[in-house]
Amino acid sequence: MPAYPSESDLPMTGLPRSLVQAGHLNAAKADLLLKKSAMDNIPFIDVLLQSGDIESRALAMYCADTFGYPFIDLTTFNASFCPSQLIDARLQRNQRVAPLAKLGNRLSVAMSDPTNTQALDQIKFQTQMTVEPIVAEHAPLLRLIAQITQSTEQTLNDIVGSERETPVAAGLAAINMSNADVDDAPVVRFLQKVLTDAINMGASDLHFEPFERFYRIRFRVDGVLRDIVQPPLAIKDKLASRIKVISNMDIAEKRAPQDGRLKLAISKTRAIDFRVSTLPTLHGEKVVMRILDSRQAQMSIETLGYEQDQKDLLLDTIQRPYGMILVTGPTGSGKTVSLYACLNILNQPGINIATAEDPAEISLPGINQVNVNERAGLTFPVALRAFLRQDPDIIMVGEIRDLETADIAIKAAQTGHMVFSTLHTNDAPSTLTRLINMGIPPFNIASSVIMITAQRLTRRLCTCKQPAEIPHHVLLDAGFEEYELDDTWCAYAPMGCDNCSGTGYKGRVGIHQIMLITQEIERLILAQATSQEIEAQARLEGMETLRQAGLKKIRQGLTSLDEVISCTNL
Repeated sequence: MPAYPSESDLPMTGLPRSLVQAGHLNAAKADLLLKKSAMDNIPFIDVLLQSGDIESRALAMYCADTFGYPFIDLTTFNASFCPSQLIDARLQRNQRVAPLAKLGNRLSVAMSDPTNTQALDQIKFQTQMTVEPIVAEHAPLLRLIAQITQSTEQTLNDIVGSERETPVAAGLAAINMSNADVDDAPVVRFLQKVLTDAINMGASDLHFEPFERFYRIRFRVDGVLRDIVQPPLAIKDKLASRIKVISNMDIAEKRAPQDGRLKLAISKTRAIDFRVSTLPTLHGEKVVMRILDSRQAQMSIETLGYEQDQKDLLLDTIQRPYGMILVTGPTGSGKTVSLYACLNILNQPGINIATAEDPAEISLPGINQVNVNERAGLTFPVALRAFLRQDPDIIMVGEIRDLETADIAIKAAQTGHMVFSTLHTNDAPSTLTRLINMGIPPFNIASSVIMITAQRLTRRLCTCKQPAEIPHHVLLDAGFEEYELDDTWCAYAPMGCDNCSGTGYKGRVGIHQIMLITQEIERLILAQATSQEIEAQARLEGMETLRQAGLKKIRQGLTSLDEVISCTNL
């Protein structure tokens, strides 16, 4: 017979203590219910309501009155309004909580036991938001939680079940995995749903990440990774193998990184490409999928966030017959999309355009695109040398990574070709010193580079934005001038609604820094001036910093101060 926990092991706190003190439950009965809760490993409130000592509705009203929280009737509540993605589904079910609404940085959650401070702490830690409890009746709350969490994890339970019922053969068969095993219907349905959900949410990347004790799937939406679901750990190998099969990878190779591509047809007229990368980690293969939407390549200059003067300068410069234009910024800052937008403008019947990319992310009709393949010996320098024998007018190099690539690209710009490329630098002025540090002679840089643009992507405020009360000195510290801080405008902050899934942001907008290489800057390049000296001269000639460009977006109400500060330096 299992020994019941002693009374000293079960201190009466929280809801049972409150009910005893209020006279709704005697101490002996409360102690008995606590022991049963501990022995059966189920929440106290379940045991209490099963005992019939108090009605569910009466308990909810008592909790609301006693602990000072509002009460909500969930029988008429629309589950589609819940920002369910903010709290992990497993946490919702284990702790009996349901997210109801997000207002700014405040998250309202329904719970039947408001003394469950552990749940509130876990939600606060996971969301980094202020959590406001709302009391709900227990049974309707459980139905709501089941409704809003019944999505991808339901399919996952089927997958795990089928996996347990079908033993995997030992030895070589277990490594190679037969097509029937990889093409298991639940895996196919689940992956199809994940990919479709990612597209519908506007995600740019999907991360499938195995860890020692859990497995999670995250989407990068508007530049920020969001936890979507934590499937059972048992599914990780099947899911990775399914992705590798449809991406034309070797499913038997699990010790080395692999790259692949797949195409998902979402309608008769639209298909989405995915670039897939696998990486062996300590606890299994991590898979990252980049969504390559060809509609991004058709984006016009007007939609990328350039100010009117920046757009005019860029459009004028790309029409020059020769020279080099560089786009800089970190990974994920939209450099490739900006280059595609420029190439679309220049893509005319009388122009020969060739691109070397690693890989070519989006297919552009009318443009000769080459995938770099180092294993086959097709490197950036090899591709560039071949381009020069193909009578090109415009050349685009996906990224300048080494001295040899930079040297050939610069020589092409010096011999009558327009060359576009990207670099990973913090801003436009530091790009020139980066090229010098790579070993390019200053006179070659001065005679070839005609424009450098640096850019960042900030999240765009949703239409639910609200005026923000920001102290005067904070705005000044951020870079605003005193004369700009009048009563004719106000900064905005995110609020959260159904349209933006409670985040307060919907989409992204670019902030750009454009530096034209003038004669004075050429002189500084030849003198091997520092990036600070080059920046000072460029600002005298009218160049804005990335921070100044971001402040303009704040004044236009497009983004928030926090967003601009997070991605720019003064």
